[in-house]
Amino acid sequence: MTKIENFIIDLVKSSAEKISSGAFPEEVSGVYLEIPKEKKFGDFSTNIAMRLTKALRKPPYELAGTIVDEINKTGKEALLESGIEGIRIEKPGFINFYISHRVAIDTLSGIIEEGLKYGRLSLGKGKKVQVEFVSANPTGPLTVAHGRQAAVGDSLARILEFCGYEVVREYYLNDEGVQMGILGESVKSRYLESIGDKKDFPENGYKGGYIYDIAGEIRDLHKGSAAIEDNFFVEYAYKWLMKKIEKDLEDFGVAFDVWYSQKKLSKSGKIEKAFDILRKKGFLYEKDGATWFKSTEFGDDKDRVVIKNDGTLTYLSPDIAYHKEKFEKGYSRIINIWGPDHHGYIKRIKAACQALGFDKDALFILISQLVTLYRDKKPVRMSTREGDFITLRQVMDEVGKDATRFFFMMRRTDSHLDFDLELAKSKTMENPVFYIQYAHARISSIVKFSDGAKVDLKNLHLLDKDEERDIIKELMRFPKIIESSERNLEPHVLLSYLQDLAGLFHSYYNSHRIVTDDKILTAARLAMAGAVRTALYNGLTLLGVSAPEKM
Repeated sequence: MTKIENFIIDLVKSSAEKISSGAFPEEVSGVYLEIPKEKKFGDFSTNIAMRLTKALRKPPYELAGTIVDEINKTGKEALLESGIEGIRIEKPGFINFYISHRVAIDTLSGIIEEGLKYGRLSLGKGKKVQVEFVSANPTGPLTVAHGRQAAVGDSLARILEFCGYEVVREYYLNDEGVQMGILGESVKSRYLESIGDKKDFPENGYKGGYIYDIAGEIRDLHKGSAAIEDNFFVEYAYKWLMKKIEKDLEDFGVAFDVWYSQKKLSKSGKIEKAFDILRKKGFLYEKDGATWFKSTEFGDDKDRVVIKNDGTLTYLSPDIAYHKEKFEKGYSRIINIWGPDHHGYIKRIKAACQALGFDKDALFILISQLVTLYRDKKPVRMSTREGDFITLRQVMDEVGKDATRFFFMMRRTDSHLDFDLELAKSKTMENPVFYIQYAHARISSIVKFSDGAKVDLKNLHLLDKDEERDIIKELMRFPKIIESSERNLEPHVLLSYLQDLAGLFHSYYNSHRIVTDDKILTAARLAMAGAVRTALYNGLTLLGVSAPEKM
């Protein structure tokens, strides 16, 4: 946070405390400055009046006026000396601050001196956070839906690390149970079919083309032998698919710290231990030969079966033990990114965590909505052959890793996403990822063209054009964008910011020469351009997108 921001926050807090007689410390402590998008609303804005309106029982606009009156008691000269040129109130009660050019230049100087550290925050203070994402069942290749989860999860982890957290990336492997059995049966059926021993295909079997590929490899390996144990088909298919999944993620720029096996969890006795705790607390009961969890006591709409009447476990059972272990590892925040079909699962898993004695509010579950691919403005249709689907690999191969990651995050995670394949692979300024990368490459080219011209911080005051002021103001927003992404667990706001910053620079470049005959002015403009390049580089890196120096 810059000096001027700290000064304004202290000023607002002090004034708010005085008008409320110090009676509402929680509301007053929540002073937060935003940087308005529109110039007319100033350089910084606070909504403290809206926060206090309920407590003080006065309209926010009236409260804002009272706070500003209190601030003005500081004296006009003192405010000017600090860098505040004006204060205005906007309905319904925003207090907007206008800062001097001197303060803007001082801030730019600080940004330049920070270099690649610019935007880093200490919000996490070394606290441990776990982000579990993708966690696709190893019964098929990664789909487009999994790809979106991978892009969001990895970028979110990068942002959290940038904010000072110690982050563990985890992939939960559902490597046992009914679906794995169906996978093995599907491969076995295709294998027998390939050696002329046709067998009825499982009614709920996996029909994708990859099943034929796996069966073909087994046929070549075993030379068409019919004497293969059933378990071999499951194990071979599992290893084959995991190799594909790991390779796809690696090429997508995603690496996991932990691959957590459900099979090992089941053998560890941890599920039974979790049940023992719930049973002792009175949260498990028997009914109709099954064991039920009293999830309704914690806000769920109905109780949930954890052990069926045939003695087998439901999907919820290992998840209860898994989340128990997550909490016991001491994470300050546990973040799960799930697919759109998991909405109804949120309440029951939070109920289980609460029943076990953990803070359900430390568990954050993000739902990644579906993606519709478009080509020539028409939705990409699935093949009529049952079992086909669009894979992450297919999209990566067509549009590239950078565009794939970027486009997956162009909307809020919980919003449906339309993905324009033609736009994503175009090399034009209409393509947002190309637009941002080109701004970075353009600045790199300018620096190279400047032939070693030195960056000079002593003459930044020469940056007095409106466009230069706009760029500096946008640079000042970068740490707040990072903070917003961390606070809301939402990477997409960073994309919008980078587009805005790139747009300001492209516009400036088209209106003003950066390398001029005036060496002093050139040095100042190069310094500002370098700060833009730093913000673009840091932002793109947090999104897992490359920042090329030449395009």
